[in-house]
Amino acid sequence: MGRGAPTWEQRGFSGLPVAARLNNGHPFPPLSQNSPKRAASPLLLLPNPYASRTFSKLPLPPPSAPMAKEPMRVLVTGAAGQIGYALVPMIARGVMLGADQPVILHMLDIPPATESLNGLKMELVDAAFPLLKGIVATTDVVEACTGVNVAVMVGGFPRKEGMERKDVMSKNVSIYKSQASALEAHAAPNCKVLVVANPANTNALILKEFAPSIPEKNITCLTRLDHNRALGQISEKLNVQVTDVKNAIIWGNHSSTQYPDVNHATVKTPSGEKPVRELVADDEWLNTEFISTVQQRGAAIIKARKQSSALSAASSACDHIRDWVLGTPEGTFVSMGVYSDGSYGVPAGLIYSFPVTCSGGEWTIVQGLPIDEFSRKKMDATAQELSEEKTLAYSCLN
Repeated sequence: MGRGAPTWEQRGFSGLPVAARLNNGHPFPPLSQNSPKRAASPLLLLPNPYASRTFSKLPLPPPSAPMAKEPMRVLVTGAAGQIGYALVPMIARGVMLGADQPVILHMLDIPPATESLNGLKMELVDAAFPLLKGIVATTDVVEACTGVNVAVMVGGFPRKEGMERKDVMSKNVSIYKSQASALEAHAAPNCKVLVVANPANTNALILKEFAPSIPEKNITCLTRLDHNRALGQISEKLNVQVTDVKNAIIWGNHSSTQYPDVNHATVKTPSGEKPVRELVADDEWLNTEFISTVQQRGAAIIKARKQSSALSAASSACDHIRDWVLGTPEGTFVSMGVYSDGSYGVPAGLIYSFPVTCSGGEWTIVQGLPIDEFSRKKMDATAQELSEEKTLAYSCLN
C-alpha cells in the first residue's frame, strides 16, 4: 500500500498510538495556561478500535503522473510501396510527430498489394514500437481515412514508357478525386494533408478541388526533399555539417523546372552566420551545376540504384510534417508546396513551393525577400509549367 511513499512518522510525527498522541504526544501547541480549564473530552475515553494503529502505517498518496498524449492517427496511402515501407517505421518511432506522441497508423493500398500490406503490418507488430498504439491496414479508402489527423498521400499512378502526360494526369485525377472525397467526409477536423506522389503540386490541387471543406492551408505538397537536397549540396561543397546550412529555398514545381535558390541561405561559422554565396565564392557553379544537380537528383538516384529515392523522400516527408505541426526554429525557413495567395507575383490558385515558417500548426509564407532578375525568370518559368499542368488536369475532369 503506497510502498516507498513518505509516512507521517518520516514527516516528523511520532509513531505513538492515537490516544497517546492526542495527550502527551500531540504535535500541535497545547492550550495556554490562561485558557479556561475544561473537563477531559469524553471522546478520548471511549474505546477506539483504531487506538493501537500508528500514523506511520498511513502513507501519503504518490504524486500524480503526467497525462499521456492522445494518439494521433496518421494515414499513409500507397503504404506497401518503397516510400511507404521506409516511411511507416519513421512515423512509428516518433520521427514525424515527436518522441512523446503516440500514433495509430492507417495504411492504404490497392487490392493487388494486400499481401504486401499485411506483411508490412506484421513487421510493424514485430518491431514493438512503444509509440505505435494501433494499425489499420486496408484497401478500403473510407476505412483508411476515418478519423485521421495527418494524411501523407504517397500513392499515385507513375508515368510508364510510352504514356502521354495527359494519360498519367487522367489516372491521378481519378485517384485523388476518390481519396479527396473520403478525406473530406471522414477525416478528423483540421486534418493536415501532404501530397508526395507525382505530379505532387497538381495532385494536391486536384485533392483541394474535391475536398472543398478542407481549408486550403491544410493541403500541401512535398518540396522538402528538394530543399534538403539543396542543403546537402551546399554542405558537401563547403565541407560543413548540413545542420549548419539553412534558408535555401525551392521555388515552384517539384519537377525539373524547380528553382533552388541560395541567395538568402547562410552557413553557421565560428565567426557567425555567413551568406552561402560569399563562402562558395563561385556564382557560376551556384547558377548552373548546383541548380541542375538538385533538379535532376531524383533521376541520378534512379540511375544509380535502379529504383527511386524512397528513403530520402520518406525522411523529408517526416521533416515537412514535423515542422508544420511542431514549428520551425527561430530564424529558419523551409520550403513547402502551398496554395499561392499571389505572393512574389506567383499566380494565385497554384500549389507552388515557397519559403515558409511554421508556428502553432500553421505555415506562413516568408515575405519581403529581394528577388533578382535571374531568380525572377526561374520563378516565372516554373509557375508557367504549373499553370499548364493545372489546365491539363482540369481538362481531365470533364
